[in-house]
Amino acid sequence: MEYVRLGNSGLKVSRICLGMMTYGTPAWRDWVLTEDQSRPFIKRAFELGINFFDTADLYSLGVSEEVTGKLLREFAQRHEYVLATKVYMPMSEDVNDRGLSRKHIMEAVDKSLRRLGTDYVDLYQIHRLDHTTPIEETMEALHDVVKAGKALYIGASSMFAWEFAKAQYTADLHGWTRFVSMQNHVNAVYREEEREMLPFCIDQGVGVIPWSPLARGFLTGNRKRDEHKPTTRAKSDHLAHNYFYADADFDVVDQVVAVADERGYTPAQIALAWLLQRPGITAPIIGASKMHHLEEAVTAVNIELSKAEIQQIEAPYIPHKIMGHQ
Repeated sequence: MEYVRLGNSGLKVSRICLGMMTYGTPAWRDWVLTEDQSRPFIKRAFELGINFFDTADLYSLGVSEEVTGKLLREFAQRHEYVLATKVYMPMSEDVNDRGLSRKHIMEAVDKSLRRLGTDYVDLYQIHRLDHTTPIEETMEALHDVVKAGKALYIGASSMFAWEFAKAQYTADLHGWTRFVSMQNHVNAVYREEEREMLPFCIDQGVGVIPWSPLARGFLTGNRKRDEHKPTTRAKSDHLAHNYFYADADFDVVDQVVAVADERGYTPAQIALAWLLQRPGITAPIIGASKMHHLEEAVTAVNIELSKAEIQQIEAPYIPHKIMGHQ
């Protein structure tokens, strides 16, 4: 495993981050694994050198945080892993139990810490941007969370680059804590972040930890042009059908599969290797419901693609509408 700094911060993270949305309760989504089913994955992640784990209060409506905290404590000491969670999404029908108001951030971070069973999280992220709350209110509240010792760093997620720049400028203007990371949507069939967000993050020293690096499983090569719902996850994944499935998207996958066949790897490994070699990418967040998903992802860290292979994968790409935020 390789370890790199998260942006310009001093925090060292593994080049693969294990996303914990898969672990919690199937009562939330039918593909989610229970605590007992999840345990081997966390154990194996540590064995493979992963030290970076990402969850959110939304996942399994808090149960993912409970499972995450319990299993991490079983297999490692607190200083041995980097724990990230997120705030923003609705947690109930209550009008204030959502968003990025000072009220919700202050209440949500304490609830997350209780569920996680820890005094602090390493990285506290906004799950999206709250357009109904002034950015000054959000940034000051996050700064106060850091100053209270409840989070060591703060991160952001999908938004427009100008919005991210405004948030960082607001923090600088007031002497508040800046975001050290951006969790955004980047993969071989969705590269729109290369236009503005990735160059901005590189320039500003912000770590990039992409979500959906395999395009919700689309880049594994198991989706066919005439067969749209081959897996349990895909059957309930309406977003994937809205995001992908254009002919050009399948053309990209065909090239990923071709390179994989030529090199003797799986399409998932090649898709991750492509992403890991992109400028500015720190650590893709992978999901693993089968053990080989986890092991293949770690192997991808050491796969070096040639310039010709990268061009082969990228050639069929066509521009997409914005996906992952509005």
